[in-house]
Amino acid sequence: MSFISEYGFVLLILACAFGFFMAWGDVANAMGTSVGSRALTIKQAILVAMIFEFCGAYLAGGEVTETIKNGIVDAEVISPDLMVLGMMSALLAAGTWLLIATMKGWPVSTTHSIVGAVIGFAAVGVSLDAVHWESIGPIVASWVVTPMLSGIVAFGLFMSVQKLIINTDEPFLNAKRFVPLYMFLTGFMVALMTVTKGLKHVGLTLTSSQGIALAFAIGVLVALVGVALLSRIKVDEEADKTFHFASVEKVFAVLMIFTACSMAFAHGANDVANAVGPLAAVVGVIESGGAAEIAAKSAVPGWVLLLGAVGIVIGLATYGYKVIATIGKEITELTPSRGFAAELATATTVVGASAIGLPVSTTHTLVGAVLGIGIARGIGALNLGVVGSIFMSWLITLPAGAFLSIVFFTILKAIFV
Repeated sequence: MSFISEYGFVLLILACAFGFFMAWGDVANAMGTSVGSRALTIKQAILVAMIFEFCGAYLAGGEVTETIKNGIVDAEVISPDLMVLGMMSALLAAGTWLLIATMKGWPVSTTHSIVGAVIGFAAVGVSLDAVHWESIGPIVASWVVTPMLSGIVAFGLFMSVQKLIINTDEPFLNAKRFVPLYMFLTGFMVALMTVTKGLKHVGLTLTSSQGIALAFAIGVLVALVGVALLSRIKVDEEADKTFHFASVEKVFAVLMIFTACSMAFAHGANDVANAVGPLAAVVGVIESGGAAEIAAKSAVPGWVLLLGAVGIVIGLATYGYKVIATIGKEITELTPSRGFAAELATATTVVGASAIGLPVSTTHTLVGAVLGIGIARGIGALNLGVVGSIFMSWLITLPAGAFLSIVFFTILKAIFV
């Protein structure tokens, strides 16, 4: 007899606890650039993250959740009992590794951790046939492609800021003139992904033209709000004498509030899936009384997305500051104009990847963007020692997740089977 019917409630509580632990470990690296460039304080960043991480997770988190839940392992090869224990061990393993990495201040990838953990339990604990190896290739490729893509976009945005605003005769006036365009771009990009992909989860389906029109309207609205806020900023003559672009950076600090919101939304949309994908699989198996095939097809329950979103926010509030410091201050010196380029590039890349269901790493994408900014300023602007330690922590993450998952899987099997 399957132990699911006997221990169902206990397993569900444990799975929720592990899922929460995993989400809690997923500190929102998204806020690193905002805090590092002093556009937002830690408290303001946490408040922004609470609202927008939650919205991203709840409205647009379903696509990637499906990939983590069904795309990596074959539900038909793995028995329901082993599926439950395996996904629970994957959550616990990824959460543990994230806890270790965060204590060290390493911005490691939650996505790498959970994908490594799921592959680990399935390949070693069940059989090599239990893994959809053909679907691993695109996921791994995206880990290399997205930081590069994000870096190129950030480099381009930063150079456009230099050309249109910084390196002109009247930088402050040009900042007020062009920043609303950047605000429109931010609002349009995030709104487009939300209305075309995310709203399906709340029962709203729009045609492509309706989605574009709505996103355009939201972009215009964001730009108008920005114009109203920018009208309050006056030239600070004294500050500009000592630091030529003080007033310009104030304009970009307003813009960064918008990009921080979009960044948090993108992070929630992509990274909540890492925590709730395995949890959704466990919940599906338990609710179906042990039928893995039914569970594989089941929708992600709203309360599971909710749990992941709450976990991410509490993690940021309790110990996210170390990773925020690494990304925001230690890779390269950030100002609001540089931070804006990094955040918009990352949000665009991540939201785009989430839309097609690719579990990319927000951390890698943001670090790639920050590196792009550093390269635009010259290689000497990068702290190569910090960059090296980040790359090393990235290489260790996948095997570490897999190893811990196998250990926890063995322990859970010994307890329940």
